[in-house]
Amino acid sequence: MTAPHWSRGRGSEDGRWSIGAVLDRLRGEFPDVTISKIRFLESEGLVSPARSASGYRQFSGDDLDRLRFVLAAQRDQYLPLKVIKQQLDDRDRVNSGESRPLVVVPSGEPEQVSAPTKVRLTREDLLSEAEISSSMLAALEQYGIVRSGQSGFYDVDAVALARTASALTEFGIEPRHLRAFRAAADRETGLLQQVVGPVARQRDPDAAARAEDLLREMAGLSVRLHALLIRVGLREGLPR
Repeated sequence: MTAPHWSRGRGSEDGRWSIGAVLDRLRGEFPDVTISKIRFLESEGLVSPARSASGYRQFSGDDLDRLRFVLAAQRDQYLPLKVIKQQLDDRDRVNSGESRPLVVVPSGEPEQVSAPTKVRLTREDLLSEAEISSSMLAALEQYGIVRSGQSGFYDVDAVALARTASALTEFGIEPRHLRAFRAAADRETGLLQQVVGPVARQRDPDAAARAEDLLREMAGLSVRLHALLIRVGLREGLPR
């Protein structure tokens, strides 16, 4: 990850920004980020903006760099915050205060496929980005592997799902064979929602951010557990 170029603006004259200006700068890459999320990351020690004399947060270029690092690590690697914080602490110790680019260390899971920058994808966009036929998409939708949102648009996860399912067809695994994956995922989702739901319903400003982080951490563990179980099962099934 290349270190971002920080330009001054929408903040103070010394190159620092308010939390609202930081949100504007992050939303292009992370559309789901909110002010509550930024405050939550601050409360967890992932970023420590300075304060003005009147108590307002003043984020520096390094603070923005750290926030981008944290959000990318959560989105792309499903890393829990404690792991991300350890990576940041290690970086700070190594650099001894010298500003250098932050690089997300992979969690050991399969590399994420590249996704388009558009968040709302039409059917034609999805077919083009995933490089699949309309008949393949129809089959994936029939068996619940790919789903559009309520507005009829698709997101970047739909692209990744379509690409992955398409790759499996090269091994003779058709969309109809993936119903078991869909059913298993729905059961796992229901289980995780039972844990996250009460956290999300708490009446405080950071509840949604805490629930999101908890969901990401559990999702990462669930993916890792699933991959390990498949790996062990396949290995046990091989001729000895």
